[in-house]
Amino acid sequence: MLKRFTLLWALLCCTILLGGASNTVAAADIKVLTAGAMKAVVISLQPGFEGKTGHKLIIDNGTAGDLARRIGAGETFDVAIITPAVVADLTKQAKVVAGSDANIAAVGIGVAVKDGAAKPPIGTVEEFKQALLAARAVAYIDPKAGGSSGIYFDKLLERLGIAEAVRAKAKLKSGGYVADLVASGEADLAIHQISEILPVKGVTLVGPLPAEIQNLTIYAAGVGAAARDADASRALIAYLMGAEADAILMAKGMRRP
Repeated sequence: MLKRFTLLWALLCCTILLGGASNTVAAADIKVLTAGAMKAVVISLQPGFEGKTGHKLIIDNGTAGDLARRIGAGETFDVAIITPAVVADLTKQAKVVAGSDANIAAVGIGVAVKDGAAKPPIGTVEEFKQALLAARAVAYIDPKAGGSSGIYFDKLLERLGIAEAVRAKAKLKSGGYVADLVASGEADLAIHQISEILPVKGVTLVGPLPAEIQNLTIYAAGVGAAARDADASRALIAYLMGAEADAILMAKGMRRP
């Protein structure tokens, strides 16, 4: 009887240990490379995803151009959240698993001023143009850094016929929150993705660009070809596409594509 009890106890302990080891193996570290506009969304969803799955997110961000260069140079990752065009190009390079991509979110460009400052009218193209010309300094992402909003806005200045005047007083950032330059008083206006204006303390969102000149940037996610755990990476993308992410996207000034 004692021998039988001892054997059963040993089997039970073994089962517990193996079960713990299995859970440890199932949990994965997921390296996420995300464009700046999506960073706040991923961080907000991180606790819920980690709590449900046991996986841990390691989040790094940069402009779309910066991430494309880093990945092209050989940096490994598990999930990348960039623009569809960049994800498609990385798929052609065999850096992203074909068929793993999904369009996650879309966001427009907005205008910000310092808290307490007068909000210039920007409801029409002409009003927006005059607001840019009247500003002491205008902050936006340096187009050379590869940020989608900076590239679009710089070309928009040419379309509006005010490129020379605005570039002469531009305050450029290579990444991060452009609105920080308004909060610090270095610029009067910040032109950036709305989702990257809302998190900045000390600034107020005036509104989006007029519909006629608005530019929606779509963000897509894809699984890295060298992902350490492809199933865990796909689980993250599914979570980003799920209902729990909808409210977060809206709160961050984004929506579904």
